[in-house]
Amino acid sequence: MSTTPQHSNPAPTPRQLSTPRAAALAGVVFSALFGTTLILIRIHMPAGHEDSAQWLQSQQSAITTATVLMPFAGISFLWFIGVVRDGFGRFEDRFFVSVFLGSGLLFVAMMFVATAVAAGLVASNSSVTDPAAHAEVMNFGRMVLVSASQTYALRMAAVFMISLATIWLKTRLMPRWLAVLSYVLAVALLIISEASMWVELAFPAWVLVVSGFILARSVHRAE
Repeated sequence: MSTTPQHSNPAPTPRQLSTPRAAALAGVVFSALFGTTLILIRIHMPAGHEDSAQWLQSQQSAITTATVLMPFAGISFLWFIGVVRDGFGRFEDRFFVSVFLGSGLLFVAMMFVATAVAAGLVASNSSVTDPAAHAEVMNFGRMVLVSASQTYALRMAAVFMISLATIWLKTRLMPRWLAVLSYVLAVALLIISEASMWVELAFPAWVLVVSGFILARSVHRAE
């Protein structure tokens, strides 16, 4: 009785992953979405404790739109982190990269917290039983929103920028002027981020500049 040899199918050869060129657009998408979210949430926000309920009522549609956009902004920022880290290559340093990744993830987490608070304020505004208690809740929620976004998230963004600028200076992967600009904007976010909402827009503007430089470099290498 003859036996026919059975040939097993060869295992597929693993292929090394590479960063898609379109991923560099993530920073541009983040800049547009995050900047829009900041403006929509902070439009006509009262400086004091008064008129919080009126601000929420008048800007309810804008805040709702911001809460829809923010998750996509966060996803785009995670892609931006991946693109930037991919550029380190063999020059990656574990210490600075740990600070870089940690501050970036904390920034996204705090902005999600701030947006979730805004979404909760909008949802609670539809069922008001005690106007006095509701006003206190509005004031408390607004202060949590401002603290999470300005005091904590943007300071984590500043640490993100400082760690990245330090890596660029040590490795010379990016021009010196971009690293110096990153330091200047990071110090501004650390010191005067609570002075004006327009200071907050410095971070998405910086991400836009970095993404534009990465895109221009990738196009130049492809030619």
